[in-house]
Amino acid sequence: MTDWADQLTPILGAKTADALAKSLNLHTVGELLRHYPRRYAERGELTEIAGLEIGEHATVLAEVQRVTKRSMRSRRGSILEVRITDGRRALNCTFFNQAWRERELLPGKKGLFAGKITAYRGQLQLANPEYQLIEPATQDAGDGDSVVAEFTAALIPVYPAAQGLPSWSIARCVRQVLDTWDGVEDPLPAGLRADLRVSDLTQALRDVHLPADRAAVHFARKRLKWDEALSVQLALAQRRQAADARPAPACPPRPDGVLDSFDARIPFELTEGQRSIGEIVRADVSREHPMNRLVQGEVGSGKTVVALRAMLQVVDAGRQTAMLAPTEVLAAQHARSLAELLGDLATAGEFGAPDHATRVTLLTGSMGAAQRRKAMLEVVSGEAGIVVGTHALIQDRVEFADLGLVVVDEQHRFGVEQRDALRSRAGSRVSPHVLVMTATPIPRTVAMTVYGDLEVSALRELPKGRSPIKSTVVPVAEKPAWLDRVWQRLREEVAAGHQAYVVCPRIGDQASSGEDVDTPPPAEGEGSERRPPLAVADVAPELAEGPLRGLRVGMLHGRLPADEKDTVMRAFAAGEIDVLVATTVVEVGVNVPNATAMVIMDADRFGVSQLHQLRGRVGRGSAAGLCLLVTDAVPGTTTMQRLDAVASTTDGFELARLDLELRREGDILGAAQSGRRSGLRLLSLLDDEDVIAQARDRAEAIVVGDPALTEHPGLAGMVADLVDEDRAEYLQKT
Repeated sequence: MTDWADQLTPILGAKTADALAKSLNLHTVGELLRHYPRRYAERGELTEIAGLEIGEHATVLAEVQRVTKRSMRSRRGSILEVRITDGRRALNCTFFNQAWRERELLPGKKGLFAGKITAYRGQLQLANPEYQLIEPATQDAGDGDSVVAEFTAALIPVYPAAQGLPSWSIARCVRQVLDTWDGVEDPLPAGLRADLRVSDLTQALRDVHLPADRAAVHFARKRLKWDEALSVQLALAQRRQAADARPAPACPPRPDGVLDSFDARIPFELTEGQRSIGEIVRADVSREHPMNRLVQGEVGSGKTVVALRAMLQVVDAGRQTAMLAPTEVLAAQHARSLAELLGDLATAGEFGAPDHATRVTLLTGSMGAAQRRKAMLEVVSGEAGIVVGTHALIQDRVEFADLGLVVVDEQHRFGVEQRDALRSRAGSRVSPHVLVMTATPIPRTVAMTVYGDLEVSALRELPKGRSPIKSTVVPVAEKPAWLDRVWQRLREEVAAGHQAYVVCPRIGDQASSGEDVDTPPPAEGEGSERRPPLAVADVAPELAEGPLRGLRVGMLHGRLPADEKDTVMRAFAAGEIDVLVATTVVEVGVNVPNATAMVIMDADRFGVSQLHQLRGRVGRGSAAGLCLLVTDAVPGTTTMQRLDAVASTTDGFELARLDLELRREGDILGAAQSGRRSGLRLLSLLDDEDVIAQARDRAEAIVVGDPALTEHPGLAGMVADLVDEDRAEYLQKT
């Protein structure tokens, strides 16, 4: 009999085990049994084709509609085109030099078809897909190769698959393992299982793979979701308790200090949200208990002013603050804007400076040696009360005199280790207060799961004077002439005295992660290998010499030298550049009120939150903003649905929910950052709010009485299994 930790090779054979390891990183019995079906196809119910995505490896249950064969135009051979349908939409399957398949792929036949989704002439297709025909249920299940055992049940599990390893092959492997598997010791105590009304783990695992009916699937998934939710919340509860053991420097308000002086001269009226959250932060920073607060709010909602007032309170207490920005462009702009807001209150050490003035110091990695030496001296001596920088602040050589507060701007742009390294700069015995800011609204379930060690505050009110932004999708695959109109609109904006951005996915000399590099070249043009993303280095000269000839076109990206980036941004802000072609380096923090239009090229290559962030760069003045989302996405795909949704609303909180619907939980938990597979396979941060909330309460109660889980070895093992140490560190540090 097989055990949870057994390797798959002795059970499945070397060839199959190697394929599972190489394609899906599955090596043991436990890993295979934790590879749950993505969904279940029901005999008689065809898979909905609408919503398939170019580039994804999909498995669909569909019916053959028609079959046509033709000869290749420029070489010997034939092309077999099989059109399959779900009854509403159709999908083309193209086979090269496989005319013999015409004998079995007959109209009316149903089967599972698997492969990588591509596009040809504006339609979705599968090139050379793998398939498994499903015979009528009345036929004898042992009738040769035409019927396979796993398709005799009413529910057919459909697994996350890979090229060369279709869902039905994984199903066979799972069935083979379950035939020799005795089960696993349940990590949840029997009393807790009874209280939660969930099944034991062995039964849940059998039912999730080989369910008798939909009810069995429901109860199996309920138990497995609880494992995931409780594991994450136990890890977070342990981390919160450990963090609370290290005090923070108390920074109570000081009458007649730099904060009071700033409040007396602030040139605008604070919104109600800025005032109320400011009071909460004031109380947090005054205590020795470390503040760990996330302030989320729309682009332009005034988060920076909230952060500045907190920093000034810490400066009044005689301590330093650090603001970490994701890019040098944003760090430099933050340093300038903070200095401008403070005026002479940021001129400590200069002639005529107020007695309680401080100093704003910028520290970035590309500074010259002399500049860097001067900045580091200001930091280590304590002369700089406010230090603004990029990842350069995290380097071991940077020492603070007395760090009391860390502000992290646009936290999603940083890796785990970067944020934690800056947090440790206050010394081994104390922990600085931490204020995290994001313009990407976060649903409550994500806040409870990913940001479980942070208190969350939301700024929903926008300051007065913000102009509306109109967004439009430009589907150039369907309507190529619309692209000419895009450049005409930019000319019209410039003629009206305004400026514009053109955003591209990459710089120009490296592949993008979104680039489809694994698809073989299509034969006779019948396939569709996705082209590389558009690049700033290519688009800028093409526009300057073509449709935008005569306009002043500038270029900005992250690989420019720091002084050149600063020069370009200053020129754009001064109105000396009409159209700025840039990467996402302008995504956050860049503030040019005269910029009214933005064209986002290859908009389908960006996420919902990123698109929302980008368009927030326009409409910041008195004139209305315009955002044009240019895409060659195929109609009917979820990509086009996503772009249409972004165009339909500027409500970031609504878009955050949409983003959560479209993204995998593993992505949200930062699997790419940690380099590990996510422990969340079934738990939905959108649909399972009740489970997450209950698990949080249960975990808190368990950890209060048993911090190390020594009295709950099963739970400790479950945490280690589903939330490895790196993942736990990620969840706590984020």
